[in-house]
Amino acid sequence: MGLVVAAAVASACGSSGPAESGAGEIKVWALEDPVLNPIEQKSIDSFKAQGGNASLETFGNDPYKQRLRVAIGSPQAPDLFFNWGGGNLKEYVDAGKVADLTALLDENKAVKDKFIPSVLDGATLDGKVYGVPMRGMQPVLLFFNKKVFAEAGVEAPKTWDDLLALVDTFKGKGITPIALAGTQAWTELMWAEYVLDRFAGPEVFKKIRDEGPQAWKDPTVVESLSKLKELIDRGGFGTNFASVGYDAGGASTILAQGKAAMHLMGSWEYTNQLGQSPDFVKAGDLGWVAFPTIEGGKGDPSNLVGNVSNFYSATSGSKNLDAAKKFVTTTLHEDSYIDALVAAGDVPPVVGAEEKLKAADNADYTTSIYQMVLDTKNFQLSWDQDLPADDATFMLTQLQEFFLGKVSPQQFVDAVAAR
Repeated sequence: MGLVVAAAVASACGSSGPAESGAGEIKVWALEDPVLNPIEQKSIDSFKAQGGNASLETFGNDPYKQRLRVAIGSPQAPDLFFNWGGGNLKEYVDAGKVADLTALLDENKAVKDKFIPSVLDGATLDGKVYGVPMRGMQPVLLFFNKKVFAEAGVEAPKTWDDLLALVDTFKGKGITPIALAGTQAWTELMWAEYVLDRFAGPEVFKKIRDEGPQAWKDPTVVESLSKLKELIDRGGFGTNFASVGYDAGGASTILAQGKAAMHLMGSWEYTNQLGQSPDFVKAGDLGWVAFPTIEGGKGDPSNLVGNVSNFYSATSGSKNLDAAKKFVTTTLHEDSYIDALVAAGDVPPVVGAEEKLKAADNADYTTSIYQMVLDTKNFQLSWDQDLPADDATFMLTQLQEFFLGKVSPQQFVDAVAAR
């Protein structure tokens, strides 16, 4: 990760080199996205129209992470930088590289109140706010094939017992109960996240994040993984999930073709299906529900996991810190910015967006997601983003071994706790 920044790193907007900003100009760094970058550029233009001065530079995923790690704390650092919140942001906060925005948002209460609290929490560490939401929300949902369910005479699961019963039903019909892209551990992580949340509540993982690997030894972790193992051993994911990917022809296609009944995935699955299997979506055969409850579990059934949002955070050493703070309190909640996000298919992280979403394409879907986020008691950032990078990578490796039956729930805990 400590790579020397090459001059060849490209930027979709602005200069490709590490030139310092002009006097009073704030440098804004973000992740490349052909749909959202023009919207972010418009926020820059809006800021300029209000007397500010800013420029946007964008980078591919891995080059961005490498460049930010090298640049932050140096004269080449951006004034505002894109991040995922959680542990991804905490690393820089702990190093003293990120400005505390708590007082700023308290002073601009109308701005703070515009953002959904559970989303703003994604960039809140030890009670202090270090980032402002700037892209849409992407919770993980349980998608299902309505046609397959109707033909089987069953309904979407509301409880864990319902889910187990559906596994038996679909196995009996020669249909894989749940599509799983097992070649990529992050798809398996979604199951571990939700089962622990529904069984033990969000506090257990928060303790792991805040107190370190030893907190994995909480007995509820083994108990929840044992429930998940029951689902795996029952054949919930079929027998070939380890060879299934998430790219074209993978888990999403299996669901659309009726070869699988369900698929746990981030809300981007809708767009993915629309691109890969448009007839499936347009026929109204794609359904979605919240993750099932677990009887006797402590987790609130409204709790969500996934990508809370993305955030702009200000570097503490910025020479243009006042201007950077002005930017995040004047542009990211404007109607024009929110309208543009909605038009792009994003579900904005602000309150009061119901009417905008109702008038948008795919309104049934986007309003459903929006309401889930409004109603949630806790929106947990995906663990692989909320933990230090090395710990997250090791955890994902062990999780794949767990799904393959090579390690038991206790062996998984022992391994990740020993980090």
